[in-house]
Amino acid sequence: MQRQTATFDIAEERYDILKHEMLDWAQQFSIFLFLDSNNYTDKYSRYACMLAIGAYDHIAFTSLEEVQQWHDTNKDWLFGHIAYDYKNELESKLSSAHQGKIGFDNLYFFQPEIVCTVNTELTQITISSLGITPLEVYKTLLFAMPDEEPALLPKLQFKQRIDKTQYLQTIDRLRNHIADGDCYEINFCNEGYCENAEVSPLEVFYALNKLSPAPYAAFYRNGEAYMMCASPERYLRKDGSIITSQPIKGTAKRGVDEAQDVQIKQTLYNSIKDRAENVMIADLVRNDLARSCETGSIEVNELFGIYTFPQVHQMISTVSGTLKTDAPFTDAVRYSFPMGSMTGAPKIRVMQLIEQYEQARRELFAGTVGYISPAADFDFNVIIRSLFYNAETRYLSYQTGGAITYDSQPEQEWEEMRLKAWALERIFS
Repeated sequence: MQRQTATFDIAEERYDILKHEMLDWAQQFSIFLFLDSNNYTDKYSRYACMLAIGAYDHIAFTSLEEVQQWHDTNKDWLFGHIAYDYKNELESKLSSAHQGKIGFDNLYFFQPEIVCTVNTELTQITISSLGITPLEVYKTLLFAMPDEEPALLPKLQFKQRIDKTQYLQTIDRLRNHIADGDCYEINFCNEGYCENAEVSPLEVFYALNKLSPAPYAAFYRNGEAYMMCASPERYLRKDGSIITSQPIKGTAKRGVDEAQDVQIKQTLYNSIKDRAENVMIADLVRNDLARSCETGSIEVNELFGIYTFPQVHQMISTVSGTLKTDAPFTDAVRYSFPMGSMTGAPKIRVMQLIEQYEQARRELFAGTVGYISPAADFDFNVIIRSLFYNAETRYLSYQTGGAITYDSQPEQEWEEMRLKAWALERIFS
């Protein structure tokens, strides 16, 4: 079936209402993915927001090769996710023993019935649809009638999968692994969870996105599994033959005023520990991209960039390369997944240590959601600062952590992990 596409003008001041209309309408579908830039724009931005609704075709992909083959044949939109545990399919030495709680497949993409995109200028919405005309979709959106007042979220108390004493002890053990030469840096995370939680995923996303608006925010439903994401980090972007990754390593809490913010940002920029973490991950990304990109094309476009978000300041680097002429576009993912900022280095060894010391299956956390366009361009985020919910079992969880180096101080690592967790927990307090 041929996809129909049409563009409609919108008033910039009506953009926030339109987003609510899009999300309200999406609730009737068992699968959708909403991607929101929260008006953060840079030279890599394509859209202010995107919404993919309904599965015209559920494709039971078991590998990235099958994703590539499907796209080569159909040349249409694909939206979906790659869970962290897909690593086991990419490397035979890896496994995941902990039980999953939310229910996302390791690899899942769908061909959407409807794709809505809003341009970065907030002046136009483009609707691309199968089986229904774009005009019908546009009219439906206009009459979606979202609730003016969001429902209150319940007060919830989260349990920690690893308590403070055990967490501090684990940091010391990981430092010993580094001292013994097992690895240079390892990303260690802890799960916060709440059982029998009765929540509205849509209201959770609204609350999270209001308190922590981020450039790679996402709201995703796949059956009874939901993800509400406030990620500040891009994993991988393809534009023509150019592949770009923007790893984050280095976090500092916001100050009470602008003067304190300036001081904190300067301290973060000069931090030996944060620079060490960041440069190691940037170097790891360089090596990952080199496996799928032309020799000599890898560039570090920015190193130690300091960016400000509502809750924290982040140190972000940008690395790019040119995809090999004869390489399938999925090679860029295959040779860089999972993203180095969520593993450490060397990758295979630290992923084995992650499995040994973490006490919960990561599932979609530390994986990615995003899209592949008909032209085979794509953009994927890093799933952090996210809440996960299974509506059937009423299990609500998140995972937070940080990069551990030999210079890491256990107490400080605990505080950084709790700072990130606080930004998620506080919407229920």
